[in-house]
Amino acid sequence: MNDVKAGWLKWRRPLAAVAVGGMLAIGLQGCFGVLAGGMLAGTFAATDRRTLGAQTEDKSIVVKGEANIPDVVAAGSHVNVTSFNRKVLLSGEVPDEASKAAAEREIKGLPNVNGVFNELVVSGSSGFSARSGDALITSKVLASLVDAKDLYASAFKITTERGIVYMMGRVTEREGKRGADIAAGVSGVQKVVTLYEYISEEELKQYIKQPPPDPAK
Repeated sequence: MNDVKAGWLKWRRPLAAVAVGGMLAIGLQGCFGVLAGGMLAGTFAATDRRTLGAQTEDKSIVVKGEANIPDVVAAGSHVNVTSFNRKVLLSGEVPDEASKAAAEREIKGLPNVNGVFNELVVSGSSGFSARSGDALITSKVLASLVDAKDLYASAFKITTERGIVYMMGRVTEREGKRGADIAAGVSGVQKVVTLYEYISEEELKQYIKQPPPDPAK
C-alpha cells in the first residue's frame, strides 16, 4: 500500500500538468474545475466527494446552462457556468443588470439546481488576453494545490475571472482555509472568494482512510 501511495505522489504533479496543458489547448476560457474533468476525470472519480449522481447532474447543469443562457442575455455577454454538488457559480461579464438577473433566473429554473452564486459583473466583456491570464492563474492554483502535502486537490473546484479566484468544494474548515491561503499566494491573484460546502473532520474520514497531516501540529 505504501508503494502505491508513493507512486501516486510521484506522478500526481506530472498528471496535473498534462491535464492543465490539455485544458489550455482546448480553449482559454478563464475557468475550469480542478481535477474534475478532461484526462484526469477517471483518475480522480474515486476520490470525488460528491456522489456519482451529483457529478452527473453537475455536468448536465453546465451543459444546459451554457446552451440556454445566450438566449436570455444581451449580446456581448461573457458568462461562465460552474456547478459543484448542484450549487452553481455564474461568473463573467454582462452589459446590464437585466442580463445578470435573466442569467440567474435561467439557471434557477434548471432541474436539480440547489443554489446560485451570481458573481456576474456589469461591464464590457473581457478580452482574449484577460481570459488567457485567468486560465494561467487557474493552472498555477491547481498546481499549487496538487503540490500541497496536507490537502487533497481533488476536493476543490477552481474558477478565475479578472484575477479573482473562486473556490468551490466539499472541504473541512481546515482544508478550506489552507486552500484559500495557497490560492492567495499565487502570483496574479487579486482576490480569493470561497464558496465551500463544509464537512466535518469526521465526515472527511468517510472519504479517506487517513487525512493528510496537519502542518500546524
